[in-house]
Amino acid sequence: MLERKFAQYLERFLREESNKILLVNGARQIGKSYLIRYVGNKLFKHFVEINLKEDKEGEQVFADVHTTNDLYMRLSNFYSKSLGDKTDTLVFLDEIQSYPHLMTMLKFLNQESRYRFIASGSQLGVALSETPSVPLGSVAIEQMYPLDFEEFLWATGISKEWIGDIHNSFLREEALDESTHNILLKRFQYYLLVGGMPEAVNKYLEDRNMVRVRQTHRDIHNLYRIDASQYDEEHKLIIRKIYDLIPSNLENKKKRIVYKDIEGKKGKTFSDYADEFEYLTNSGVALEVSAISNPRFPLAESEQKRLVKLYLNDVGLLTNLLYELNVNAVLQDIKSINLGTVYESVVAQELAAHGFRLHYYDNKQKGEVDFLIDDYEQLKVLPLEIKSGKDYTGHSALTKFIETPDYGIDRAIVFSNERKVFEKKGVTYLPIYYCMFFHKGHRDSSVILPELEAV
Repeated sequence: MLERKFAQYLERFLREESNKILLVNGARQIGKSYLIRYVGNKLFKHFVEINLKEDKEGEQVFADVHTTNDLYMRLSNFYSKSLGDKTDTLVFLDEIQSYPHLMTMLKFLNQESRYRFIASGSQLGVALSETPSVPLGSVAIEQMYPLDFEEFLWATGISKEWIGDIHNSFLREEALDESTHNILLKRFQYYLLVGGMPEAVNKYLEDRNMVRVRQTHRDIHNLYRIDASQYDEEHKLIIRKIYDLIPSNLENKKKRIVYKDIEGKKGKTFSDYADEFEYLTNSGVALEVSAISNPRFPLAESEQKRLVKLYLNDVGLLTNLLYELNVNAVLQDIKSINLGTVYESVVAQELAAHGFRLHYYDNKQKGEVDFLIDDYEQLKVLPLEIKSGKDYTGHSALTKFIETPDYGIDRAIVFSNERKVFEKKGVTYLPIYYCMFFHKGHRDSSVILPELEAV
């Protein structure tokens, strides 16, 4: 079994948070159901799993359930054994977006506390936006992603203790020794090829056969395209078109979506395709990066939707589309191959999985910077530039960005393949694999306010 950080969060939530129902959102094929099934069977005597998508396409047992008593009755018929109570029974409603009326019912199921419930879906974001009565006070919504690079390292035999030592070097802003650097850089290159889809990682671990890994990538990519086709007639073709354009758009100089290319019509803007973008990002198959022209902390106050970049949710899917079975495009230093798109994609994937909203800097006079993130410790904006080639110290746009007094930026990061760690004119240069240690925060962290002074 692949070890996942999200499994630890699931277990902690089910042990400690008894007053809310957890909704797990995320794209298909990232391992949501498997993890919930594993943790549910581990913690509860009775674990009931119902795939509502299969039910809707089959017998529709739960299609006309409109009261909690109706649901309890169907559950008792569905589960052959006697159910207990909320202390020993967990009901897992998988693909709950298939029946929006059950999402509304979660509030009452939570209030009655007859059993513990957990739900997941691949299009929860879309469904929640269309649900008239979202039970916000009764649910906790968490996003899940494919394996990040650290989880890939665990899967490939790198111990947590060793990663802990590497993390300490990162915190001290120290370079690793040559041998360790070479090992991590090679694992990073393999991660670019395999990605973080659990099935692809397992195929890779079985026999290192990239033919089988790439077939998995193709299957998942086609599944995402088919899912888009299940959307309503007005939007589905446009959704598929936008999704298919992601790799080619990323190969352009600006890397952002060119709206006139979607339907071949001039004058189109983001607002014309807002619903389609929402589907792709809320279903988890694409990562949206919004433009910032005048950065201020927090970045959410300054984002612009008119200039958007989209990345695929998994770097393995991207390298399959770009290079197919030619692994040397990633593993060898081929001058004609520019890996900038791939490196940016994997950093976007890491940042999203670690809790950051994705933004980039766009200014007609000063240029573009790959990513901007909120530095919550310094209450400032932190720019990140990603370099895949040897000329990693050349970054005119980043330099202009730092030198703009109004922005108040005193630190920036450049990621590259270079082993050395050093600082020059406000820019810290780090090896690319250190991106795995950039976290917005941890789900298990606590912030305790000081006691109020007596009045």
